[in-house]
Formats: sequence, structure tokens, C-alpha cells
Amino acid sequence: MFFCLALWPSGLVYWGIGLLVVAWLVDGGLSRFPDLLKEPLIQGVLVFCGVWGVGLLWSDFSVSLTGKWEKYFILLIIIPFFSLLNKERLPWVTGALISGYLGVVVLGGYQYAVLGEQGISLFGMSYLNFSSALGIGVILAVYGGWVTLSRMRWFLSALLWITALLLLFLQFRENARGILLSTVMILLLMFCLRYQVKGKVLASYLASIIAVTVLFAASSDVFHKRLEAIGSDLQLFQQGHYQTSVGYRLAIWDIGLHGLVDAPVIGHGSGMAKHYLQNSFMSYKEGIYQDLPEFHEAKHFHNELIEIGVHLGLLGILAFIFLLWCWFKTFKQHQMALLGGAIVCFTFLSGLTDTFLLYSRIPPFLLAVTAIAVCWQRYEGSLDLIDRKSPQIKGGIRKRSSMAR
Repeated sequence: MFFCLALWPSGLVYWGIGLLVVAWLVDGGLSRFPDLLKEPLIQGVLVFCGVWGVGLLWSDFSVSLTGKWEKYFILLIIIPFFSLLNKERLPWVTGALISGYLGVVVLGGYQYAVLGEQGISLFGMSYLNFSSALGIGVILAVYGGWVTLSRMRWFLSALLWITALLLLFLQFRENARGILLSTVMILLLMFCLRYQVKGKVLASYLASIIAVTVLFAASSDVFHKRLEAIGSDLQLFQQGHYQTSVGYRLAIWDIGLHGLVDAPVIGHGSGMAKHYLQNSFMSYKEGIYQDLPEFHEAKHFHNELIEIGVHLGLLGILAFIFLLWCWFKTFKQHQMALLGGAIVCFTFLSGLTDTFLLYSRIPPFLLAVTAIAVCWQRYEGSLDLIDRKSPQIKGGIRKRSSMAR
């Protein structure tokens, strides 16, 4: 429970991770480790983190200790969390995770509505992290609305969809353009997959999503400013001025792709991306990007694939793809393929404009959501989508649910 509440305040997540590991060891977690290896997500996390560990063999150890790349190992928290989550603890852990999340949303909404600021300053939470949390909430609320609707719980379904609208409304008030775009694209994907055989229903829902998106965008001054900035930033970039939000990203992506071409198979080694980026500011293309460190401190490449590629080359990118596939496979095995596809695609798309898995709060939150959803489905069998026109499917689901109990 403490881990779920400790996800959000700045720095407290590491205390939560430490206590979670201690609790797992005291609870005899090591003896259950072989059983955990049967879960695809555990396999994916171990392979992904293992590749990062192996990558230290060809890196400069004195340099590799700098940068944020070590945060990829936070993904290993899924092992003790998953192992400790049993039927008795499940309701309490779920309640703690929901309570913590709602507290974050309320604080973020207050900061926007009353203080006119983004993110959550009390928790040291940037607008990128807060927007990511809102986007995940939108996805979960929409899926939850479908689940409750398929079980004829009309009021709860309507409440969840209203919650999704409120979360999306708040997300349009944050500066994170890439993450917002990822949320909207995932919503369109979810509705297309859900209603793919119902053409007229799908068309009406897609029209509704577009209408809501246009309405929220038209009413957001923040969105207008960020949209206008894209055009001006691109013009400045073409003129050789790179010290803008878009210009900086395009410049470091240029450097990163060059670094990937330099060492395409195994990369430059774990922890070497920041060092490569800092050196390339002065040397790459006769130093045309040498003034960029004055605009923004060089920490990472603002793109998951490029970041991993510079560190570990094609080896690391394949490990990342394997992680995402295993993540989806875990959901699919528990009859939640739609939710799994949405979460995995959101993770991938958000990583195209930033190093999404290096956020200290969001990946542990997503892993906690995954573990809770899988365990809830395993013990209660109530998170899959029931097709009421197909008695065989419905009966099959109920049969599996009773076996899980």
C-alpha cells in the first residue's frame, strides 16, 4: 500500500521501492521467483534490464555512472510487487493506488484552476509526468466504462466516461504536446478495435472523439500557444536557429541517429549516450549545434528508440520491442488484449517525443496497474469485455473466472 501512495511525491518512490523489496524478501519472495518467471512481462523486464547490465562491458565505466539511464532498472520493481499481490491484499492495494492517483489529479487540477500553473509543484512533478498520468487515466477510464457497461452497470459506466472527459480536459491544459497526441491517437485506436465490425457505431464514436478534441483544443490557450510555437520553431530551425523546443529536439535526434549509425549493432555502451551527446555538440557537423547546451542541459535524446539505440544499438532496440511484446502478451493471456494494446501503444508513442520509461513515477505506476489488473482478472474474472451476443464466449469467460476463484 505504501508503495502505491509513495509513487507521486518527489523522491519518495525510491523509499517505496526499498520497503517493497524488503517486504518481498521477508515474505519469502525468492522462493516464489521461479513461478514468476512464467509471466511474460517478468521475462520481458528481465531481458531488457539484463541487456543494460551486459552493455556495461563495452562502456566507459567512469562515464557510465552519469545520466538517467539507471532509471530503466526501476522496471524490476514489477517482480516484488507482482509476487506480494495476493487475493487478500488486492483490494487494499487497488484502493491505495486509486486514492493516490485521485489525489494527484485533484492537486493538479487545483494548481491549474487556482494558481494557473502546470504540473504539481508540491510533489515536484513536471507537466510531462502529470500529462502522462492524465493520459493513462483516460485510457483506463474508457476501458473501465466498457467493462462495466458489458455487465449492465450503467451508472458506473457513465461515471467512468465522464471521468475520462475531465481527465482529457485537464490534459489539454498541459504543455506536453507529444503525450497529448499519443492519448488522442490511442483513444481512436481503442474505439476502432472495439467497434471494428460495427461501421455506423464506429463512425459516430469517431466523430464524437474528434468533436470533443476540437472543442477542448479550441478552449485551451495553452494548446494554442504550443501549436503556434511549432510553426515558428520549424521556421527558425530552417534558418539555422536551433534554440527552441522543436529545434532542440530535431538537433539532438540528428546527433542521436548519427550515433546509432556509428555503432549500429551493440551501441556505445550502457550509460554512454549523455557523454556522446555532450561531445557531439562541439564536433558534429563542424559544431553547428555547439550553442545548444546554453538552451537546455544535455541529459538524454528525448526519444526512447534513439536513446536506447545510442546506448545499446540494435541489441537494445530489440530488447525494448521484446519488452513491449511481453507486456502485451501478459494482458492477452488474461483476456484483456484491448487494454494491453492501448497501454503498450501509449508507452511506445509517448516515447517518440521523450524518454518515457525514464520518468521515475509513470513506469512504476503502469506496472502497478498491470499487476493489479492481471491479479484482479485472475481472482475475480471481472475485467474482460463480455460480448452479450455470444453465449459461448460469455460462458467461457465465466468458466475461467470460476476456475480462478
